[in-house]
Amino acid sequence: MRVFLTGATGFIGSRIVPELIEAGHSVLGLARSDAGARWLEEAGAQTFRGDLDDAAGLARGAENADAVIHTAFDHDFSRFVQNCEKDRGVIRAIGEVLAGSKRPFLITSGIGMGSPGHGEPAREDVLDREHPNPRIVSELAGIEVAEKGVGVAYVRLSQVHDTRKQGLVTPLIDLASEKGFSAYVGNGENRWPAAPIEDTARLYRLALEKHEDGARWHAVAEEGVAVREIAETIGAGLALPVRSLMPDEASPHFGWLAGFARMDMPASSTWTRERLGWRPEGPGLIEDLQGMDYGSFQTR
Repeated sequence: MRVFLTGATGFIGSRIVPELIEAGHSVLGLARSDAGARWLEEAGAQTFRGDLDDAAGLARGAENADAVIHTAFDHDFSRFVQNCEKDRGVIRAIGEVLAGSKRPFLITSGIGMGSPGHGEPAREDVLDREHPNPRIVSELAGIEVAEKGVGVAYVRLSQVHDTRKQGLVTPLIDLASEKGFSAYVGNGENRWPAAPIEDTARLYRLALEKHEDGARWHAVAEEGVAVREIAETIGAGLALPVRSLMPDEASPHFGWLAGFARMDMPASSTWTRERLGWRPEGPGLIEDLQGMDYGSFQTR
């Protein structure tokens, strides 16, 4: 297939590019810069120049594609709500181009959207339309464009990791380095699910090749890693003390991360594994955190 890939030079997209090419697909990758365009060409992909702030222009990349994988997202969390709305606009614009074609359109979302509550793991068959995370608008936009004859499916991400970056954990490392200690809230038994980057990239390819309209796929290798263990591993890596914070101390310390720091969000990928034959093989989150170069954080 000829695949239009947004976020092609990003953390996840840059791993999807070789995954698709090695499987025999051709890739038209979105790039914002000359450096990104050069990287794509060297990787064997074609380049489409565009930007998330120009949704209509970006959507032109989908016009001649057999399928679209949308991983691009503006990760300026100081403008998280606005950036989620920007994502909704991009999904709608791409959906207009794909309308009536039933071409596959993989949309990226967050694992929490499948939480049934009461401490139960998030599941693929659950959609909480009222989820407080503003990222819910990505799935709601997907539902809108699916009604126009687009083959929409979703990949829900957990904490995607290698030894350089780990989803929401990376800002926790920056914060610990800045504050002089690593922290968690309460007893720290709340859990975050996780998946290695290479396994996540393979999941996107399998979701494309075994496409099912309306499917919600969970990129989850570990159902839940205790936030206290994450904080302790960060503290050891940075040679900093580790502290438990009271709930009312969370917002002053964590800022925009406070809600996530308190959140218990285990997730299952049982259905995803059964339907796609996906078997995560990479290291666990703690293993990757232990293998990091923490000196790079201390010199920022």
